[in-house]
Amino acid sequence: MLTLHHLNDSRSQRILWLLEELGLPHEIKRYQRNAETRLAPPELKAVHPLGKSPVITDGDVTIAESAAIVDYIIRRYGKGAMMPAQGSADYEAYNEWLHYSEGSAMLPLMLNLYVGRLKEAGAPLHPRIDSELANHLGYVDDALKGREFFVGASLTGADIQMSFVGEMAKVFDKLGPYPNLTAWLARMHARPAFQRSVAKGGPYRFA
Repeated sequence: MLTLHHLNDSRSQRILWLLEELGLPHEIKRYQRNAETRLAPPELKAVHPLGKSPVITDGDVTIAESAAIVDYIIRRYGKGAMMPAQGSADYEAYNEWLHYSEGSAMLPLMLNLYVGRLKEAGAPLHPRIDSELANHLGYVDDALKGREFFVGASLTGADIQMSFVGEMAKVFDKLGPYPNLTAWLARMHARPAFQRSVAKGGPYRFA
């Protein structure tokens, strides 16, 4: 059976959401962050050398990295759902969003998180970080104009993968200028599978 190694307050929440959307039988193995350092426990290194989450194990297969996990689960178990047909124009857009989430969009959000912990010492970096946040969140907001989902007419792995970008922007109170992204995130939160995933994974915070 597929096992999700689930760390509280982490990107593994969106993998749990995906599993709920697919109604896929799975096991959850839970790990807790250190309350003081907020780091993952050393037990995760026994699953994957990076000691990070999300990680899934599925028989002899072990996969880290959210986009790779989303792609694997949908290809292996999705039965044609939650991804466009390979070779279609929508598929190329879908694949781009899968990689864009962590490859580009999350960098300024994570810089905002870590530099914010430096208090006044990080102040000189904030104008550049804010500029990059506006660049990326504006791009995402424009892409969602007139759309219910990132790709096509139904939920795909692109929405699952991009959810963490929306969540982090909300945590940092950056959604105000971006009504399309704000509305999209609210729609995702209203989905029964999303709500089940939070009930199973526990309330989460990222700051």
